[in-house]
Amino acid sequence: MLRFAGARYLYAAIVLTLLIVTLGLTTEIFHKIGDRVHRIIPVPEAQPTEKPEPSIVYKKLPEETPPPIKDNFPLAAKAKSASDIPPIPSYNAPPKQHVPEKTPVLIGFTRNWLLLQQTVVGYITAGWPPSDIYVIDNTGTMNSNELGKLTLQNPFYLDHNRLTNVFGVNVIRTPTLFSFSQLQNFYMHLAIENDWKQYFWGHMDVAPLSEEDWRDPDTKEYKSLYMRAVDVLRNSRASDKPWAIRFCAYDYLALVNLKAFMAVGGWDTHIPFYMTDCDMHERLAMHGFQNSDAKVGFVYDVGSTHEDLIGFFRRKPVKEGDSAAWGEEDELGLNGFKAFRDSTWKLADDKHRKGGGGRNSWQTMQHGGKGEPFYVDPAGFEETFLKTIDFGRDMFKVKWGFPDCGLRGVGLEEKDAYLVDEVVT
Repeated sequence: MLRFAGARYLYAAIVLTLLIVTLGLTTEIFHKIGDRVHRIIPVPEAQPTEKPEPSIVYKKLPEETPPPIKDNFPLAAKAKSASDIPPIPSYNAPPKQHVPEKTPVLIGFTRNWLLLQQTVVGYITAGWPPSDIYVIDNTGTMNSNELGKLTLQNPFYLDHNRLTNVFGVNVIRTPTLFSFSQLQNFYMHLAIENDWKQYFWGHMDVAPLSEEDWRDPDTKEYKSLYMRAVDVLRNSRASDKPWAIRFCAYDYLALVNLKAFMAVGGWDTHIPFYMTDCDMHERLAMHGFQNSDAKVGFVYDVGSTHEDLIGFFRRKPVKEGDSAAWGEEDELGLNGFKAFRDSTWKLADDKHRKGGGGRNSWQTMQHGGKGEPFYVDPAGFEETFLKTIDFGRDMFKVKWGFPDCGLRGVGLEEKDAYLVDEVVT
């Protein structure tokens, strides 16, 4: 039996060996046949395929573009100094000796000179000392405006000479184009550098007016917008409650307590535009700081301007035959004031009403500047700006797990930042 079993294994080994040899010979034969076939019938080399030329498809240009803008303060356009424009209304003039407090107001600018000029003129004629007004040139055009290299139709144009030499205000240039939250942190930087414990900041698309028919409830005296803002500052300083912001017309004009902003780490620059205010205001409240309202006068949120800003100086029309550049000062709080206040209110109403072109349509009113330093296509700038806004909304939700303001209302706390996946309501 053992011999028979051994023979079986031997036979199997012999068969397996023959099979391997046969397969090897067969493979070699196939290779040789293949080589001969290739020599007889050469295989053509692969020819490179031609790639189609790239085709550039351009965006559709708008069928209509806004007409060229005109300067809205012709008298100031010809002026060489403050003496060439009307004086501030006597009843709004700031004290001859500056109040003891520092009262800087910071106004950020990126686009639309006409609106900025109206804002600056509004504050000056409402009593704010020009030396306390700081226009922040946040155009990203470096020193182009200071050197006069941009023109009126360029969205980023501002008249540096007029602001400083005619109006007497300050212009500070940002080192590059900042987002809104970055700009706010730049304000904090300026406050630290200048030892401003508190400072005001405001939008550049507003029309400030003193409330000429208002009287102090205690003294029955009239106070300009500026002097009422000084009262807000004094009352806030005297408060025994920790405070962060006094909203004088939401944040169209706001008073900031630097200490509070520093305590919460400043503005979150990951949220560049919309929703960054919600983030900041909520964090301040979570930290125990008070944010409250304070009335100082009218600060209208507008998207257009008066055709001629001379109305802010509260002058009567020039009498017929009179060669004067401007008329006599109008009386405080009477019909002239009411008419101008109502026409200014209408600018605000037009901005917010349906059919007014949208709240921020003023940002796209200029389409010139091609060939000038740091030129950016205005429509392209607007498109990327809007996409950055959307990005900021997404980042707000990433941070809080909730897409809207009112974080405390859904139970979120300061410690929850970046830890919440979703708030189910």
